[in-house]
Amino acid sequence: MTVIEWLEQRNIIIRNMDLINQAFMHSSYVNEHRSKHDNERLEFMGDAVLQLWISDKIFRIEPPLDEGHMTTLRAQLVCEKALAIYAKELKLNDFLLLGSGEEKSGGRERDSIVSDMFEAFLGALYMDSGMETIDNILDEVITPRLQDPNQVIVMDYKTKLQEFVQSDTRKTVTYEVVRVTGPSNNPKFDIQVKLDEIVLGRGSGNSKKKAEQMAAKDAFEKMVK
Repeated sequence: MTVIEWLEQRNIIIRNMDLINQAFMHSSYVNEHRSKHDNERLEFMGDAVLQLWISDKIFRIEPPLDEGHMTTLRAQLVCEKALAIYAKELKLNDFLLLGSGEEKSGGRERDSIVSDMFEAFLGALYMDSGMETIDNILDEVITPRLQDPNQVIVMDYKTKLQEFVQSDTRKTVTYEVVRVTGPSNNPKFDIQVKLDEIVLGRGSGNSKKKAEQMAAKDAFEKMVK
């Protein structure tokens, strides 16, 4: 199935197909094919659109949720793992354009790449056709998950850690990149999470988001023992 066929199945009419195609262009593909643009700018737009759409949906849940519950639920719904799940359910990762090295190393299934692509795709849809098409896509994969606001979609350890810390103090934890290793198309981030100058936990991952989650998980599991 092509991207156009996928869109036609959902009755989505696109004016600028180049913009949609750009959403699937990973930087590794652009570097190999000397294309002009990867999907990072569209990812920026998609992130904002996604936050607004989900915030609106959560705000309208009945009976109303308190601010803390809304914040936690939104964090679960937009974390890297959750976005990758939505994209894979929609089979959008089939359309990813990757460099040969990234393809061979499993980039098509890597959560960090797939989640970024999903945000870029939402950004492209919004720029092309506005919020109506965003509703079309997100209603399919996220709205069913809002039927039970107490269900944990994906464990967001960063939120859990912050809530745990703030139950005892008003301070906020911070995340610090300790080291970045590996090639640019498959980096490894080592991150530590700190409270003031005390290191609470450490984690690694092939994206900052994932490494932060792993560091938060390490800290949270140590603190609740």
